Amino acid sequence: MAEVVVLFLTLCVQLLALPIYVLSYLGIWEPFCKKKFFPFFLEKFTVDYNQKMLRQKQDLFRNMMEFADPSGKLTVLEIGTGTGSNFQFFPPNCRVICTDPNPHFQERLAKSMVQNKHLEYGQFITTSGEALSQVPDASVDVVVSTLVLCSVKNVEAVLREVCRVLKSGGAFYFLEHVTADHSSWSFFWQRIYSPTWKLLFDGCYLTRETWADIEKASFSEIKLQHIHVPLQWTPIQPHIIGYAVK
Repeated sequence: MAEVVVLFLTLCVQLLALPIYVLSYLGIWEPFCKKKFFPFFLEKFTVDYNQKMLRQKQDLFRNMMEFADPSGKLTVLEIGTGTGSNFQFFPPNCRVICTDPNPHFQERLAKSMVQNKHLEYGQFITTSGEALSQVPDASVDVVVSTLVLCSVKNVEAVLREVCRVLKSGGAFYFLEHVTADHSSWSFFWQRIYSPTWKLLFDGCYLTRETWADIEKASFSEIKLQHIHVPLQWTPIQPHIIGYAVK
């Protein structure tokens, strides 16, 4: 009976979003989403998200300088940089390499760079997290991923690339929304929203157990917490936060 209810409500949500499904079928939605809708949405969303997550982000990135090289220089690679919403939390004078598969973020990213002159910036690389071939092996001290692993095509492949580019003893910092407890109402609604959510928000999955992928990756130490983020009326409240050391 529960499965029937889930299916019925899923179809109701899809019916409400029917115009977007039609545009997707015609090949119109995805280009529009990548170029216009998603960059605009993410810029607005991350302002609210950073306000709600200010303390958690400050605490997460507080110890980044512990992973600097012996000369005190810190090189950070951010996967899925988007609008640059994490820049304000990075330590002064670190060098940031920005990557994102969507080139249409660059205008908003440039604005964030101007607002965060305490950092040095490398080249923007248009690539996915699974394909970081332009970044040499063992060349960065820290890799950062926030609200990114939900939408990559292959989490395991991304984490392999993270381990490849990290120096020995380097750290991977993450803050990701994940699936809710399977006995909860949150998971019930995640299942209902999932197909339409993925279409609306550029391939974002609601029910990934990302912590399991991190635990299976080649890290020597993992500090990971499950938290509940105060994002009312959204299905992305369950999060994981922490860092893993190579």
